[in-house]
Amino acid sequence: MINRQQRGQDPNGGNLVAGAFPAGPGRRRAGGAARVGQAAFSLVEVLVAVSIVGVLFVTMYVGITSGFGVVQVARENQRATQILLEKMETIRLYSWDQLSTPGFIPASFSSSFYTTNGVGTGILYTGSVAIAAAPITESYSNDLVQVTVQIGWMSGNVARSRSMSTFVSRYGLQNYIY
Repeated sequence: MINRQQRGQDPNGGNLVAGAFPAGPGRRRAGGAARVGQAAFSLVEVLVAVSIVGVLFVTMYVGITSGFGVVQVARENQRATQILLEKMETIRLYSWDQLSTPGFIPASFSSSFYTTNGVGTGILYTGSVAIAAAPITESYSNDLVQVTVQIGWMSGNVARSRSMSTFVSRYGLQNYIY
């Protein structure tokens, strides 16, 4: 038995409106031409889509890689600042006589920052401590010294350095500690 759709009639009793039902295999359009190749994308569209997806993946990879690099540099800077602060805190605890004695405080030092997984050598920080007369001309200039701590390390192929400087007076904070 042939139903109304197959005879070209509307299932609701009317005549079939041209273009109301999509042409499929074995069906023809109102003009008599069969639909051919309209269900797929063209080669150019596929190539453009693939290139956009490729650019997005490369951009994502570069972003993640540079993020890890920024975190590594920040970690190295933080460790260098910790070492500088540690040296400054020990300077604060020396008495005036100890600061004034040449050679009492070592002029150079080194500190390592090891990796957490134990693989590799880590980073070697090397530094120096310089104690010099304060660059002032006031009457108390003989009772004041300038202490500068410098530190350097290699980050990949880039040499990095930081420094910290402070003044220490003869009648400063160290008299309250000892």
